Amino acid sequence: MGRAFEFRKERKFKRWSAIAKTFTRLVKDVYMAVKESGPDPKNNAKLRAIIQNCKAANMPKENIERAIKKATQNENKDYKEVNYEGYIPGGIALFIQTTTDNNNRTVGNIRSYFNKVGGNLATSGSVEYLFDHYCHFTIQLKEIILDELEFSLIDFGVEHLHLNKNLLTIVGPFDQFASILSFLENQQIDIVSSGFERIPKKQVKANQKEKDLFYKLLDKLENDQDVQQVFYNLEV
Repeated sequence: MGRAFEFRKERKFKRWSAIAKTFTRLVKDVYMAVKESGPDPKNNAKLRAIIQNCKAANMPKENIERAIKKATQNENKDYKEVNYEGYIPGGIALFIQTTTDNNNRTVGNIRSYFNKVGGNLATSGSVEYLFDHYCHFTIQLKEIILDELEFSLIDFGVEHLHLNKNLLTIVGPFDQFASILSFLENQQIDIVSSGFERIPKKQVKANQKEKDLFYKLLDKLENDQDVQQVFYNLEV
């Protein structure tokens, strides 16, 4: 997969190393899914997928049920999804997804992180267009015939399949998330995890000084309690 994959993997392991932090982010995902489409997983594809992610992270069943209940009863804080976009030296663009109950705190923190590396926040839409929006699923193959599965997934606009031992990663259009999820469920295919990704249409190269600034910013962002995901166009 190359150095870029190894870098992303290292960052992801570092980000999710603390179990409490992992659970906090997943609970926010549950809250937003319930708020968007209700507490019944049967009628809420996004919630079904997030529950599967919770299980993959070894979150206890009672924690999941409690998160759904709190979201239904509005016992949680009033979280909102807010995206931020910005640039740092070297033309490196970042798209940051947050879930926050205090937008003033969040924007203040993120702006300070950018300022410390000589970057700045940008207006909405000035970075987003640099990325393609995808959904992805990781499934267990077991008795699945790969060629037949690939042929079936073409109808959903799936563009990429990546096989790693007995795990298959499926990458498709963002707006086909619910359709692909329903198809996999109807085929009784075990879904290990799922989510969304923003892939840069074009990566930029940077010198070592610019990369150091980027790593410094990324560390700050990934340790912020409100930040859910960070996407960037740097060629690692």
